[in-house]
Amino acid sequence: MSKISAVIITFNEENNIERCVNSLNGVVDEIIVLDSFSSDKTPEICKRLNVRFKQHAFDGHIEQKNRVMNMASYDYVLSLDADEFLSDELKSSILQIKSADFTSDAYYFNRLNYYCGKAIKHGAWYPDKKIRLWNKNKGKWGGKNPHDTVILQNYSNKIFLSGDLNHYSFLSVNQHVEQINKFSLIKAQNDFHLKKKPSVFKMILKPLYKFLIAFFFKAGFLDGFYGFVVAINSSHAEFLRHAKLKELYKNEI
Repeated sequence: MSKISAVIITFNEENNIERCVNSLNGVVDEIIVLDSFSSDKTPEICKRLNVRFKQHAFDGHIEQKNRVMNMASYDYVLSLDADEFLSDELKSSILQIKSADFTSDAYYFNRLNYYCGKAIKHGAWYPDKKIRLWNKNKGKWGGKNPHDTVILQNYSNKIFLSGDLNHYSFLSVNQHVEQINKFSLIKAQNDFHLKKKPSVFKMILKPLYKFLIAFFFKAGFLDGFYGFVVAINSSHAEFLRHAKLKELYKNEI
């Protein structure tokens, strides 16, 4: 049977990391946590759980995730965020392909996001398909910080696995708003460095389009109040990205 290395990055995840690690028991053959010098009890919890615990200063989500991937002892890596954990069905799916010695370069599955404790099963958040299990020789993390994605080499194949990767995204609306403010600036800075020009046209239409798609066309309204909040906040995040990009250009003058 082939072996799997689970890799996780953390920063102040004392409320999540134990649930994440426990969901991996019996599925993977080693667990590596790369921490960005947490100031809470994350290091103590990890050491108690007997994972391979390392620390490195945070220099970007993509950089940190590739760094811990390269620490893996085995070719196949299962990458989770600390606020994610495997459902029982997904565990079974992974064990099946593991016992068959892997027939694909990569595997992807749905991520089920929980918002303020409610599962968001519609809108732009589900099915949130993610490649999270792959041969590290065939792919690595790429994309744009803070939204990273696994980039596979040309001609690599991937297979869908049944079961959800559960994700406890935000415990409160305020927490979501704080992250939107942080991440929209990172996105705007990335756009600025790529010399993308601000557009009032995009600032108006893209947020509106995002809300209409998520809430109506993808049936986000079926998730009730929190479905509405998610759609509105996603729209607002798009607006802030373009508004902050315009501000960066204005401050450059």
